[in-house]
Amino acid sequence: MATEKSMTNTLLTLHDPEAAQRYYAEGLWRRDTLYTLVADHAARRPDAFALRDSRQRLTWAELLAAVDAIAADLDRAGLKRGERVAVWLPNRVEALAVFLACSRQGYVCNPSLHRNYTVAEIVELLARTRAAALFAQPGYGADANRADIFAAAAALPSLRRLYTLGDGKPDAAPFPKPPPQPSPASGGGSPRRKPRTGGGYAGEELSEGLPLVDRNPDKVTYLAFTSGTTGTPKGVMHSDNTLLANARAMVEDWHHDEKTVLLSLSPLSHHIAAVAIAQAMAAGMELVVNDPPSGMTPLDWILETGASYVMGVPTHAMDILGELRRRGTDGLGRVKVFYMAGSPIPREVAQAFLDRGVTPQNVYGMSENSSHQYTLPSDPPETIVATCGKACRAYQIRLWDQENPDLEVAPGEIGEIGGRGACLTLGYFDNQQATEESFNRSGWFMSGDLGRFDANGNLEIVGRKKDLIIRGGHNIHPAKIEDLTMRHPAVARCAAFAVADARLGEKVCLSVIFHEGAGADVDELLRHLHETGLSRYDMPEYFIAMSAYPLTASGKILKRELVEWAKSGQIRPEPVRWTGPAQAQE
Repeated sequence: MATEKSMTNTLLTLHDPEAAQRYYAEGLWRRDTLYTLVADHAARRPDAFALRDSRQRLTWAELLAAVDAIAADLDRAGLKRGERVAVWLPNRVEALAVFLACSRQGYVCNPSLHRNYTVAEIVELLARTRAAALFAQPGYGADANRADIFAAAAALPSLRRLYTLGDGKPDAAPFPKPPPQPSPASGGGSPRRKPRTGGGYAGEELSEGLPLVDRNPDKVTYLAFTSGTTGTPKGVMHSDNTLLANARAMVEDWHHDEKTVLLSLSPLSHHIAAVAIAQAMAAGMELVVNDPPSGMTPLDWILETGASYVMGVPTHAMDILGELRRRGTDGLGRVKVFYMAGSPIPREVAQAFLDRGVTPQNVYGMSENSSHQYTLPSDPPETIVATCGKACRAYQIRLWDQENPDLEVAPGEIGEIGGRGACLTLGYFDNQQATEESFNRSGWFMSGDLGRFDANGNLEIVGRKKDLIIRGGHNIHPAKIEDLTMRHPAVARCAAFAVADARLGEKVCLSVIFHEGAGADVDELLRHLHETGLSRYDMPEYFIAMSAYPLTASGKILKRELVEWAKSGQIRPEPVRWTGPAQAQE
């Protein structure tokens, strides 16, 4: 039975008892938490592998012991339910263990502190969330050679516990470690836990001194900042149930189980990793983080770990394909499924995996609603390469007028994607205005993304509403230009963005990065766009070849940076003009 303390909730969220009752009745929400799933796997399969990086490969029993040790130390530090625990660590098993410890104790884990952040940026986010604890590593971060996160964080009034992973700081506590466990060879066997009625796990001497488990799956357990490609990052809140609702659907639809080995190429600071963690807990599969040993490439790490399910963004997929091309091989080892999300997937990339016998999982989602929209393994190739399939059973979407978010668009028209369901965020942390403004009058969460349904009800992503280029009143969607450009064999990456124009308002600039050793002049690219179906009214009027793009930590191209670079003269796109014939239908 839960205690009065465990029922105290100090966070203001969108949790609605009526909706919760419906989700439980439909089986979308359940009584499991991320932590209790770990404990269940440890009880049933203690010696099966659960988690791996380049340094450690933990069994479920070992993972449980590691999580309990962290939870116990945070509890001794006096943290209250709902307080924030920040994680600024590389892709290591310890970072994931902190997240699971927060699920155990009812703390809110904030893992979205990216490696490319400066100490000043991290301190600002710690202050915004009023973090009570921070796990960090000496030498980590964009300016670690000249700034000290430990000294800076120690000055924050909210911070009561500061941990260091690795050698380091006298004012920081060492990373909590579990007591030595008896090995099977000594006759002790693996430690096993049995549930008890107080909300904790009994286990004789192994659970001595451990605090009770917070079994409430509707508590906020996860706080992730949006990637900030269009503005100030917002703090997205999720419960165990909102994360697991999506994960269970994905596991069931793609037939993952305890034999699956999942490798996340996305960093643990990115929401795709949270989707990976939740799937691993739901299915009991081993999770491998992107931490290859020094000198080993991501492709080698995939092969070394025997991964059968790989998750990442299209950038990761392009890099893997590029490495296969350089090696002159098609082999991806045991990989059967390659998940891609975070930005529109060029159809040529998806097709390249199909050609190699690997099924792409074409995914659409956000930190706010996880990976709610995806293709299925049974979908025909055209659906997989051209769409994001249909919404999972934990979510539903409709398309709304871009100017009036309370009006649905007609079938076949482009509209803003709005959604609702059991995997939707519980709101933005400490930001009532942003939370309110994200919903239309009917209670649908407005994504800011544009899409349309094909004849079979599959979702085609058109682009970001804020990425829309308006040339003299004509709406141009960059995603279509980018999709067609990526079909040119010389193009490795591309981005279409707006360049200001005094008369027309905006014009399209096409930027590209070519494959190593390849290239094409602008006239060839414009001819290619014409021949693949781009309207002359949407043709780029500026062009620039790039060597690198400004990226978010998760690999998305920062288009607003490209716009600013062009405005400031940091890059100088050249004017271009398509002079060929118009298409017949124009």
